[in-house]
Amino acid sequence: MSKRALLVIDMLNDFVLEGAPLEVPECRKVIPAIKREIEKAHKAKEPVIYICDAHEPEDEEFKRFGWPPHAIKGTKGSQIVDELKPTKDDIVIEKTTYSGFYKTKLDNTLKTLGVDTLRLTGCVTHICVMFTASDAVLRGYNVEVVEEAVAGLSKEDHDAGFRIMKNVLGVKLI
Repeated sequence: MSKRALLVIDMLNDFVLEGAPLEVPECRKVIPAIKREIEKAHKAKEPVIYICDAHEPEDEEFKRFGWPPHAIKGTKGSQIVDELKPTKDDIVIEKTTYSGFYKTKLDNTLKTLGVDTLRLTGCVTHICVMFTASDAVLRGYNVEVVEEAVAGLSKEDHDAGFRIMKNVLGVKLI
């Protein structure tokens, strides 16, 4: 029998709020769907894990990839949006790059919980969601992406992310 966990990726003020440094307007539209997924997971007693960008002020990622400074540890911008705040039983894992697995405790946490299937939600479809999905698949997890609960920078990139995850990684779009 499989055990699922819900991942909520980068639903942070610096991506969601109007005028934020890396504002992704589509993120605001997926909040109700993510909220529903969180409620479903809680009801089913499945772990809810928030994967959150958390950068130092001079993070190499800003120079390397050309992103403006965002999600600086300890700032309002690095906090999960109010509508999706974690409960005391939810897990928050910080990351410093695209994948929720890279140099984080995510894999160990999932193994400890006995999880073999991940349901992904959040921001951004073709970057952090896709790279987390890729690393999950390469580690042997079953991966589902909730189509109405992820947002992209543009429709073209969003659709490309779905196409790659489905056709290359074998991710199930639900």
